[in-house]
Amino acid sequence: MTNSFLNHLVLAEANTGRLIGTLIAAIALILILILKFRVQAFIALLIASIFVGLASGTMYMTDIGQTIVDGMGSSLGFIATIVGVGAIFGAMIEHCGGAQSLANGMLRITGEKRANWAMLFTGFLISIPVFLDVALVILAPIIYALARRSGKSLTVYGMPLLAGMMVTHSFVPPTPGPTWVAYTLGIPIGTVIVYSLIVGIPTAILSGIFFGGRIAKTIHIDPPKLEAAEEENPPSFGMIAAILLLPIALIVAGSLVEQSVGASIPAGLSKGDRADALRVLLGAAPIWKQTVSFLGHPIIALLLVTCLSLWLLGTKRGASRDVLMDLSTRALGPAGIIILITGAGGVFKGMLGDSGVGDALADTLDGLGISVLLLAFLFSSISRIAQGSATMAMVMAASLMAPILAKLDLSDAKLSLVVVAIACGAAGFSHVNDSGFWMVSRYLRMTEKETFKTWSLVSTAVAFIGIALASIVWAFIS
Repeated sequence: MTNSFLNHLVLAEANTGRLIGTLIAAIALILILILKFRVQAFIALLIASIFVGLASGTMYMTDIGQTIVDGMGSSLGFIATIVGVGAIFGAMIEHCGGAQSLANGMLRITGEKRANWAMLFTGFLISIPVFLDVALVILAPIIYALARRSGKSLTVYGMPLLAGMMVTHSFVPPTPGPTWVAYTLGIPIGTVIVYSLIVGIPTAILSGIFFGGRIAKTIHIDPPKLEAAEEENPPSFGMIAAILLLPIALIVAGSLVEQSVGASIPAGLSKGDRADALRVLLGAAPIWKQTVSFLGHPIIALLLVTCLSLWLLGTKRGASRDVLMDLSTRALGPAGIIILITGAGGVFKGMLGDSGVGDALADTLDGLGISVLLLAFLFSSISRIAQGSATMAMVMAASLMAPILAKLDLSDAKLSLVVVAIACGAAGFSHVNDSGFWMVSRYLRMTEKETFKTWSLVSTAVAFIGIALASIVWAFIS
């Protein structure tokens, strides 16, 4: 028997009001620890998880430690590998000058008259493997060069670039945030990629080009003097674009094969039984389908493209083994923070489940008739506004949505749109408690007031345009 069953069997059943009160207090505790006492999010989530276990009245105190271990382990088995391998992939793109090559290639396609479009799609692609703040540092010299040549404001090119980067960073796997949300909610990554692109591409265009373009014209920011030269011999645009798109193509292809193989599975099975049936069917499928499914697993796809980048962008370009080892090791430093935060998010989710708090939340909200998409968006937005981190906002929202979605019979397509709704809330509302706000302010040479009038508005446009488009797509799918 599970810990959860024993707890509810032996202990007196806590009333819903107490459990909901425990959840509200836990969320408040997280925010107070992070905002007032400046406790790292990883520690704050663990402390709040222990609080839930103790305050709920439905768990043995002696079971809390094991729940932490189980929650951390179930989360990290997948996400730690994805984030770690992806970080090395991003470091290789950064080291070889791939970001500059991608931007220059986009400019050749669009021409300088449409350089804002080039920046939008450069940001959209480069944020697949490279963290947003790192990508901004890498691409800032290109924005400066465009502004010098055209005489236009830095914001004319900066807002589309930032909109593209923010959408991919928050919406599109295999970036860490949406990947963890999809895994936590049990949704195929390939399906999430398809719907995040359906919503994300027009969201980036509308918020970055049309809305961002209007905003950019209201403020003129001059570029700095030329300081640093670009990489002398960067890899070709085609090579970088192909390497960036390869893992997405493999993951989507793997999902399509799995959907075709699983079409014969009877409806009405639980997710666990369906997964077991799919595993058996794939094992009996033709070898080419097994191969596509194997290569399309997110871990295999990212590992393959990372090894390819180490060879093509490293060894083939003269990088020594020691250099590649050093790059890979340094890349894993920032990745470790994300891995631990998402792992602690898994602990929080597990504690909500074992304590019964998650079920109480689901039962309470079920009677209110709030749209699932709107609820996911609100959870994520509130967390984003309160504590600033987009990744943390997605972790919190997914933890709260998991027990609610477990009671609903939604298709993978609609569940993918729930991931998008969470991403929308996490992408928006950038202000002074967001480190990205200060990065944008510094690299686009704006005052705090100017950053509020440009980037904060554009990020908020991403949130509302994205959730509006997700709602429209929701209405047309079953």
